[in-house]
Amino acid sequence: MTAALPDVSLSDLSADPAALDWVGMQGIDLPITLNETGQRQTVHACADLQVDLPRPEVKGIHMSRLYTLLDRLGQDRALAPTVLQALLQAMVESHADCGSRNARLVLQFSLLCRRPALVTPQLSGWKAYPVKLEATLVEGRFRARVELTVSYSSTCPCSAALSRQLLVSAYDKAFAGRQRLDPVAVSQWLGRNGSLATPHSQRSEAKVAVDLQAAEESLGLLALIDQIEQALATPVQTAVKRADEQAFAALNGANLMFVEDAARRLGAALSAAGAQHAAVHVRHIESLHPHDAVASVGAHP
Repeated sequence: MTAALPDVSLSDLSADPAALDWVGMQGIDLPITLNETGQRQTVHACADLQVDLPRPEVKGIHMSRLYTLLDRLGQDRALAPTVLQALLQAMVESHADCGSRNARLVLQFSLLCRRPALVTPQLSGWKAYPVKLEATLVEGRFRARVELTVSYSSTCPCSAALSRQLLVSAYDKAFAGRQRLDPVAVSQWLGRNGSLATPHSQRSEAKVAVDLQAAEESLGLLALIDQIEQALATPVQTAVKRADEQAFAALNGANLMFVEDAARRLGAALSAAGAQHAAVHVRHIESLHPHDAVASVGAHP
């Protein structure tokens, strides 16, 4: 085509002049490159990106410019705060004719990690950790914040105490009046009756959000995941044999926790690690109730 194509975003003025906080696109699919497990990993991400439109008379921004900039993300370098800041700056500069000063990007994806079994040598499996990453450049100030979701198991302390009480009552009844107890008989009784009552436990999830350092060359996702799982002590497992399942049961027994305990554990661990503006939200997907138990600590400033 030899004739110039019309561009109404430039030639027309807004019929209802007004500045807009954010304008852009949502739900863009793209591959991004991560380097969080010692190896480069390409994952599928979903992106939202916008710039502000402070000039009230401008009819519209240039969506294709934003898309083109986003499409280059992670092609040459693994995703990092420095890479995000450069992209946001380029987004603002690409819309100088619109007066844009601010930009933001939200990425959602899952980090896929291979995690070892608890005790069985060389047994492992894949686990996906959902990630939400938000980066903003507002009035020249860059900020990047990551939210991770980690699944774990939680066993109710109250249910455990009630189960122990039933076991003690049954034991007292079975051996009432005996002056001397045969250890073998006691061991056999426990083998038959130790599960007379079992405490309820459930799959649970922790959402942890922290600010990232602008100068970092990595997102530090795996290190944060390790902090979370070590604090909770009962992360869900992938491939297991019976020995691993038994070890997992022992971990749950040694780490009884209400939803309040889980939130406090994580808050303390993140504080000790020096996490910036940490926020925690935990959810126990109850097996006793048709509703969930939740707790939060830390505010988003």
